[in-house]
Amino acid sequence: MKKFLCLLPALLLAGCSAYHSKLQPQPATLPDRFHQLPDSAAASLATTRFWEEFHDPGLNDLVSEALDGNLGLAQSLARIDQAEAQTRISQASELPSLNLLGAAGRDRQLLNGQEVSGSSLRLSAAAGYEIDLWGKLASRRQAAELSASASRADLAALRLSIAAQVSDFYYLLAEQQAQLDLTDQIIGAQQGTLDRLDSRYAEGLAPPLNLYQARQNILAARAQRPVYEEGAARARHALAVLLGRYPEAETVSVPATLPDLIPAVPVGLPSTLLTRRPDLVAALDRLRGTDAQVAAAVAERFPAFNLSAGLGLIRSDYLTSVSGLVWNLLLEAVQPVFDHGRRQAEVARQKALVRESLAGYHQAILKAIQEVEDGLAANAAQERRLTLLAARATAVASTLRLAEDQYFEGLTDYLSVLTAQKNNFEVQSQLLSGRRQLISTRISLWRALGGNWVGLDQAPPLSNKS
Repeated sequence: MKKFLCLLPALLLAGCSAYHSKLQPQPATLPDRFHQLPDSAAASLATTRFWEEFHDPGLNDLVSEALDGNLGLAQSLARIDQAEAQTRISQASELPSLNLLGAAGRDRQLLNGQEVSGSSLRLSAAAGYEIDLWGKLASRRQAAELSASASRADLAALRLSIAAQVSDFYYLLAEQQAQLDLTDQIIGAQQGTLDRLDSRYAEGLAPPLNLYQARQNILAARAQRPVYEEGAARARHALAVLLGRYPEAETVSVPATLPDLIPAVPVGLPSTLLTRRPDLVAALDRLRGTDAQVAAAVAERFPAFNLSAGLGLIRSDYLTSVSGLVWNLLLEAVQPVFDHGRRQAEVARQKALVRESLAGYHQAILKAIQEVEDGLAANAAQERRLTLLAARATAVASTLRLAEDQYFEGLTDYLSVLTAQKNNFEVQSQLLSGRRQLISTRISLWRALGGNWVGLDQAPPLSNKS
């Protein structure tokens, strides 16, 4: 017994892993810069949350409401609670357990040919402890902790996604309402032209064909209103769901015009994506957690040492009443001998999961860099398109004024007026759509860069909506 007690501290302190990880998750090389980033562009990263760059209090309020009330976030928070509970379960397995046992009974039995009745009472405390000599329990606890960390990064990624969606739909709704206002302005201008044609027709100065063509233009503009009304309704409904509300006809307050100054996006370096994008942080945590499970599977192939102890009182009064203190101390060792290769196959399976997770993590990095490159290319192309559209809008407006003046002076036919009106309506609508598309492109680029998600995973908890 003395030898055993001397050996016990050594066993308790000798925990070491039977598996030495060789995992190197980071890619061997990363690009020095983004290919689509102009040489003159700043590489520093913004320090504010991206939606605040628009300086729109209405948008800020909606994003805050969505980050507090979105039901997808409620699900993510519940998953975090599950992961943290699993961590506590894994931590508890590394600590000693203690159970209280009690038993009381009365029975009759034959002793030396005589029937004897008696009562018995037993009360004891039983403790158990698994000596984690090979690091199996520690590896499982580490895997659980990494899973919880990945769940928290998932929450940050979801918050970032919701903020981007709210911002996108907010400005989509603003664009659709601006399109409706533009359509009404165009209809009003065309109605003025129609009234002048009516006067000329009544005086015999304009043929009926011109009158019918003018009415056709107005009807074509009016036919666009239902399209924009549907777009506005869809954007409003999507915003309501993101905010955790039922889709209703309530009006979300949006700016009357789209912002003229759309802030640029400081891009940073490709290597910053690994720490700025919460989805990549989550993927890395899960990869490391899978590697920790390999260590646990390897440790399963080695002997398990379990220490148990009991201390209690016993009392019996069958023939003579006896009572006293009882105790026991047991060290149990279990060595797997033959399991048809089950444990070895489990190690192979876990190692294959690590390879799969590693390839998935590297694929996610490539995808992230692609999203940034696509966003930079789309942003540059959209800026060029807006510049050309603005130039065309100026030219079309001049053409429309000149065509109307020359027609009413009798210098040209009405076809030039119709063409100029149609082109003016199209280019003004395209300008609105292009400005909103540039906003959407910037938001997507911010999202691809990871935005500024620092603190998003520490935002106030969702309201209790039971």
